[in-house]
Amino acid sequence: MIFVAIACVVNIIGDLVFVAGLHMDAAGAAIATVLAQAISVILAFVMLKRRELPFHIAWKDFRLNHQCRRFLNVGIPLALQECLTQVSFLALCAFVNRLGLDASSGYGVACKIVNFAMLVPSALMQSMASFVSQNVGAGKEDRAKKVLFTGMSVGVFVGVFVFVGVFFFGNYLTSIFTTDSSVILKGYDYLIGFAPETIVTAILFSMIGYFNGHEKTVWVMIQGVVQTLLVRLPLAYIMSIQPNASLTYIGLAAPIATCFGILLNVMYYQRMKRHMA
Repeated sequence: MIFVAIACVVNIIGDLVFVAGLHMDAAGAAIATVLAQAISVILAFVMLKRRELPFHIAWKDFRLNHQCRRFLNVGIPLALQECLTQVSFLALCAFVNRLGLDASSGYGVACKIVNFAMLVPSALMQSMASFVSQNVGAGKEDRAKKVLFTGMSVGVFVGVFVFVGVFFFGNYLTSIFTTDSSVILKGYDYLIGFAPETIVTAILFSMIGYFNGHEKTVWVMIQGVVQTLLVRLPLAYIMSIQPNASLTYIGLAAPIATCFGILLNVMYYQRMKRHMA
């Protein structure tokens, strides 16, 4: 968190210097981002070198070893899923662009709100994976199951408040990023359809974190591919080609796909329980 905070401050300063000061536009913003990440990485290495750790780190430790294959087996499916997710966002953006400039701008503004709305579910997923993996390694499967439902409860509780904010006050939130009334309206239209996602994603992401903690990353990739390719993108495309296409219905494709993903994961969870019994 400290390193990310440092990178954030450096990024803001870089934007002010390269974009506002030197007028380098998009290239300046890109340079500021890369510079911020580089400084964060360098500070991380310095911290590893200076802190008293229960083990010694030397340059010779940064090499291939027998653990790399296991890391790749766990990590590659997650990387592929993330790649597919980003590609799906590009496709969704292309669908929205069919509706005109105001819709495209409104969707871009709405995505800023969506990024904030997804912070808690994303944090739950990451912490869930760490907590579950530690307990599974210690042979405490019951504790791992308990944290799964605790995470869901916390996520849904927070999600309800976020839902209320997005659904009922989304127009005020989008107005933070633009003063164009048409863009504000289009952004709010998307948020109305997307709003249920703030609740159901907490359930889905908690389950994904639980499976990741059990190294079931191949399944996580499969369910992500299925709900994206078979539900979310087809629904969004169908909604975008309707005569009176609305961003609300395009946004609704997200929670529908998530509900489908929850159903798949519940079935897989029941299968896992039978095998562990």
